[in-house]
Amino acid sequence: MAAPIPSWTIALAACLALAAPPVRAALGDKQIIFDNPAADSTALATGGACAPVWASANDWPGVTRAAHDLQADLGRVTDIQPAFASAASPCPMAIVAGTLGRSALIDDLAARGKIDVSALRGKWESFLIQVVDKPFGGVARALVIAGSDKRGSIYGIYEISQQAGVSPWYWWADVPPRKSPSLYVAPVRWLEDPPSVKYRGIFLNDEAPALAGWAKEKFGGFNHRFYAKVFELILRLRGNYLWPAMWDNAFNEDDPENPRLADEYGVVMGTSHHEPMLRAQQEWKRHGTGPWNFDKNEAELEKFWAEGVRRNRDYESIITIGMRGDGDMPMSEKENIGLLERIVAEQRRIISREVNPDVTKVPQLWALYKEVQGYFEKGMRVPDDVTLLWCDDNWGNIRRLPTPAERSRSGGAGIYYHFDYVGGPRSYKWLNTYPISKVQEQMDLAWRFGDDRIWIVNVGDLKPMEFPIEFFLSFAWRPDRWTNDKLGEFGEDWAAREFGPGHAGEIASLVDGYTRLNGIRKPEHVAPETFSITNNLEAEDIAGQWEGLREKGEKIFQDLAPQYRDAFYQLVLYPIKACAVVADLNIAAARNRLYAVQGRATTNLWEQRARDYFSEDAALTKFWNTGFAGGKWDHFMDQTHLGYTTWQEPVANAIPAITEIQVPAKATLGVSVEGSPDAWPTDNVSIPPPALPELDAGRGGAQSAWIDVFSRGAGAVEYRVVPSVPWIHVTTGAGSVTREERLRVTADWQEAPKGISTGAIDVTSSFGVRVQVSVRALNDTSSIPVQELRGHVVINPLLGGQSVPSRGHAWVPLHDFGRWGDAVTSDRHLTQSFEEPGSGPSYTYPFWVVKGGEATIGVALAPTLNFMPGHGLRFAVTVDGGAPMVDDYVANVGGGGAWPVSVMNGIRWVHFPAKVSLAPGRHELRLWMIDPGVVIERLTVDFKAPDQTQLGSPDPLVGPRSTLQ
Repeated sequence: MAAPIPSWTIALAACLALAAPPVRAALGDKQIIFDNPAADSTALATGGACAPVWASANDWPGVTRAAHDLQADLGRVTDIQPAFASAASPCPMAIVAGTLGRSALIDDLAARGKIDVSALRGKWESFLIQVVDKPFGGVARALVIAGSDKRGSIYGIYEISQQAGVSPWYWWADVPPRKSPSLYVAPVRWLEDPPSVKYRGIFLNDEAPALAGWAKEKFGGFNHRFYAKVFELILRLRGNYLWPAMWDNAFNEDDPENPRLADEYGVVMGTSHHEPMLRAQQEWKRHGTGPWNFDKNEAELEKFWAEGVRRNRDYESIITIGMRGDGDMPMSEKENIGLLERIVAEQRRIISREVNPDVTKVPQLWALYKEVQGYFEKGMRVPDDVTLLWCDDNWGNIRRLPTPAERSRSGGAGIYYHFDYVGGPRSYKWLNTYPISKVQEQMDLAWRFGDDRIWIVNVGDLKPMEFPIEFFLSFAWRPDRWTNDKLGEFGEDWAAREFGPGHAGEIASLVDGYTRLNGIRKPEHVAPETFSITNNLEAEDIAGQWEGLREKGEKIFQDLAPQYRDAFYQLVLYPIKACAVVADLNIAAARNRLYAVQGRATTNLWEQRARDYFSEDAALTKFWNTGFAGGKWDHFMDQTHLGYTTWQEPVANAIPAITEIQVPAKATLGVSVEGSPDAWPTDNVSIPPPALPELDAGRGGAQSAWIDVFSRGAGAVEYRVVPSVPWIHVTTGAGSVTREERLRVTADWQEAPKGISTGAIDVTSSFGVRVQVSVRALNDTSSIPVQELRGHVVINPLLGGQSVPSRGHAWVPLHDFGRWGDAVTSDRHLTQSFEEPGSGPSYTYPFWVVKGGEATIGVALAPTLNFMPGHGLRFAVTVDGGAPMVDDYVANVGGGGAWPVSVMNGIRWVHFPAKVSLAPGRHELRLWMIDPGVVIERLTVDFKAPDQTQLGSPDPLVGPRSTLQ
């Protein structure tokens, strides 16, 4: 073992260190381990030797096991295998890990005053990392990792692993260790306080066919060899809690080693929201006698439950209490509060008899999932020591948070969240569809309203959700660390740790980009009618954004060193390529359907393109399962994702309905225009003549429009384009088209008269076809930043407005949030309402009306739910200082189909019924805060019906995102 580096070399080595990429700390943590020496640093590995790892034999087995992981991790990084020992022996430098009150090594250091552990004693999951001089006889220095308890020690150990260069995802995502022959630790005393959320976990659910098929092939099923990998991952991510796979599995029965090993590792086990008393649903199916009905089968259920808690009483667990119907269904058609209270009372008696006479010392939860929340709202209560596990709506929107009175309960409150779901209105379980900005916004609400006892998230098959899983558990550890304005840093730190700093910013933007697009519509829910083919270049915009992400991802893939490519493919590139193909397929099918109606000769071309995309989807699935990483992840892409018609997944992937037409031999000219699904010439007298959307001299996408000319037969068609006035410009004046050609129409604003002008474009063919397209233009170049375009004023809530605080609170920005990227919400300290409309914080937006008239005010909001009992989520708007118009936008969210539409679209539109009369000129729209948690993503002033598109009218200050790639 080499001695500490001589001081005279430190300055030179520190200069050389500037050229080396840094080793990344755990996300958000201070960096203490480096590749090169600096002042007062100590070598952990250098000159072909590595500091030994010491852990006392009397420590928790899970701590000793984690210390062996550290030994292996240092070997992975340095290619030098350090020694492992349970007692001290002379050496220049050692790594000492252990638990206060359990480790002879740590207790000896504390007793001799080498480490001050006064701030560590009695703490939950805390750790101290400190470089100590002369810790033992013959030892010059030691890097000491002292835990307040078992998991505190484990987290401290894995912190060093990660700082050394081993990602928590080294096995689960094939992230290679960051190789370095030398490692140095800075002089440090780092005391990590208890986590903000006590229990932080994941739920493996909806695990067939993907995870189940893979686990069976890789491990022979959900046995202890499988779960050992899961337990280690959870601990490396500073989680501590697991609900195991349960569709056709029973964690405790399928392999008796499972629960024992969980406890040894240090993972707290539970069972899902509908599996009480630590017994899997499958166990009742295998062994239960009689109906799953307490009113009719009390004795058998009591026996069944008693066996469950007795079996696991020596292991660390959280016991789910209560009861739902068999198979995760409502218990009965009528909410039987009295019966449920009897059930809970009997379950508590069983726990006191089988586990601990003081039942209040046994962690328990009551999951208020779906209809069970209704029992609580109607007056059912459980003892105060039971944690109330509130739930989201299965789509990432929290349904309820504790009131001030409920926050005083000793059992506290928690949240059951979803990254995966099987149920209505449509299931989603294929790939990651959650932007972390959405997760942060909702879970921040939970934390500041007192939900800090249990956070658990349904992660489906686990592997497609690597990025949001890590964010969820990191945020649970320190919500204050990851505010909305720091999410970009989280993404870049994650990318730098996994792939090195060279492309970290670009990779973070790729992950942000694909999750934002999936947040607009989850891939399982994209259909040919999702994105408009005719309005606002929407389909081109979406396809262009996916293509931009794909091109950037492919380039980075080629730029990365070969050892990083498997990890990059599964974590970044595959979800981009797979989701892009889903969008391309459905857009191709949409064009095929529309063009068949229009009689275009290219109808069959788009039919073939749809088939090609369908084949590409299958090829991508096959390559994932068998073509990369040596087939390690076979079956993980077995999940069907194309062809949904109901909430349930399709049996097999199905191509959207497409059409083949018989193309006439004789070619004739066809014309279509932006904004209309129709085509001309036509014999249908009910179809009006073609007219382009209005051209506007203002900024944004309204300065041009398009005309498609196409052949309706097998041959070519000669055509001419003649504007009626000189200020109308068309990209071409004549041509020959065998398929289709898009003509761009613009105005020469120097020649066009001021105000509103009209004209026409004659499109004629050599066969005598003539189509006249009307053109209307508005030449007004006002410099006001937000102005009317094509009958709409579109306001980005973060551009051009002025925030006015009230009583110490204000609207605050949410960046990279929602479908358009910007939003505002209440500040994170607000937990009470401003009951008088117009008394709260406000945001004032100037806007410019060109023509004037009667307008409707529209507001697009995130589909947040009314998590505060007693009312919905209210806000108000005023126009030009008028009376506040108040909306409670979730007061009746469950009725009229509003909720299914809003969660499928990831947005909820509110249009105030009262119209406002606006003259031409400048006006002001003012947004008023009433209730906390309202998230505003867009505001509109509409002089005509909103565009029939997924994304709405374009923002004049931004335009289509595809133009920004």
